[in-house]
Amino acid sequence: MSEKKTNRRDFLFTATYAVGAVGVGATVWPMIDQMNPDASVKALASTEVDVSSVSPGKTITVLWRGKPVFIRRRTEEEITEAKSVKLEDLKDPQKDEDRAKNPEWLVMLGVCTHLGCVPLDQKGDYNGWFCPCHGSHYDISGRIRKGPAPTNMEVPKYEFVNANTIKIG
Repeated sequence: MSEKKTNRRDFLFTATYAVGAVGVGATVWPMIDQMNPDASVKALASTEVDVSSVSPGKTITVLWRGKPVFIRRRTEEEITEAKSVKLEDLKDPQKDEDRAKNPEWLVMLGVCTHLGCVPLDQKGDYNGWFCPCHGSHYDISGRIRKGPAPTNMEVPKYEFVNANTIKIG
């Protein structure tokens, strides 16, 4: 059996490959890193909204990532109405409890799921939102009840920072 001896040439090949790999990594990294979002985009990733001035039964609209977000402070009657809807009556069945972390506050993207229009507040057959462009009716929980929209209005990721502040994103 012949033993392979390491010699100076093998060391030079290994060292050359290692230096070449580091060089390729150093060249490629800036190209990959430039695809990350810049600071202005990262700043828009989340927004905090002061909701202390919103009275029951009212909705405010804020802008988040270039889209309107509806924040509605619901009355006890509206909460009861939203919870009493039978899931089998819904086109896109979803419980109100799954849409609103705190029953008093409903936070959702203000975009119709049909073609991206902005629905009108407290309109339509279900006293929720109505999209006049194509006739989609949403209830007080933002669930599609009638019209061409295929799904409920989307609920973004949000959390309550304190009793008066909601962080969206």
